[in-house]
Amino acid sequence: MDQDAITAVVDRYGRFARDEAPGRSRLYEEWARRVTVDPAVAAALARIPATHRQPPLVFAVLRLLGAPTQTGDPWAQWVVAHAEAIVAECGRRSLQTNEPLRCAALLPALSLIEGPIALLEVGASGGLCLYPDRYSYRFRSPDDAVTALDPADGPSAVVLEADVDGDPPLRLPEVVWRAGIDLQPLDARDPEDRAWLTGLAWPGEEGRRERITAALDIAAADPPLLVAGDGAESLPGLAARAPRDATLVVTTPGVLAHVPRRHRDAVIAAARAAGRWVTLDAAGLHDAWNRSPNLRPGGFALALDGEVLASVDPLGAWVAWHPGSSYRHAVA
Repeated sequence: MDQDAITAVVDRYGRFARDEAPGRSRLYEEWARRVTVDPAVAAALARIPATHRQPPLVFAVLRLLGAPTQTGDPWAQWVVAHAEAIVAECGRRSLQTNEPLRCAALLPALSLIEGPIALLEVGASGGLCLYPDRYSYRFRSPDDAVTALDPADGPSAVVLEADVDGDPPLRLPEVVWRAGIDLQPLDARDPEDRAWLTGLAWPGEEGRRERITAALDIAAADPPLLVAGDGAESLPGLAARAPRDATLVVTTPGVLAHVPRRHRDAVIAAARAAGRWVTLDAAGLHDAWNRSPNLRPGGFALALDGEVLASVDPLGAWVAWHPGSSYRHAVA
């Protein structure tokens, strides 16, 4: 066994247990801690290709394969006994987190774009972030005032709740066409794909699995156009299929972190060439900002055409609007 790979696993899972899992999933935190102190478990996970070894991916695979949802020796023994199946399943899977709550973070940027909108997402997974017009929203301000938005035909089965600071524009977009690109698109109508997407929700994350399930039902009733391919290469051809009388909006919500750095600029260039570009990204992920982002700790930048509009929670739980944004009054 490659000792460097084992060391890398122990280091990565140690960071996950220390910095990422606390407050989100006690089960995942304890699983990760066991990896760091159990040489047999660490060696089993070290057999997984490095690009498919992320803790949230591996732990979702373990649950999919029937790992005991407990900690301690029974779990560790199960992992070692099922190492071959774990390696094989992780090798064919990728992190395809498809959190509809991100639409709450995207909404202020979409509110600034004149419709109707043709929405195209890079890294679409199952397409759940392609339905910002089909979800209900409840934005809570620091004084506990709530701004409620519902689709024209009534409240949605998916209600997205987010905290908001400042005064962002908030209105439901008119989406007339929705499409996405993913290396491995998932079908909201397929039971296996649905199980994988709901399984990517971490144990202990209140309401997340239920929210994803309800969003899958919306997508299954009116499936988007999803194509398999590379973002930069596939985007021009798919964009050409959008209706000409709609404003094409390309979104990259959280996906660029999973694109190798040498390819990110190509994806961004293709998005900007196709139409309006809306993204959610960490500040240091690329250099396509009009100005360097000044973000809340732990926040991503919400940007429209490179102009940073707000600091946002990476999964959409809060929005902090930047006062004085040059896009504030850009709605037609």
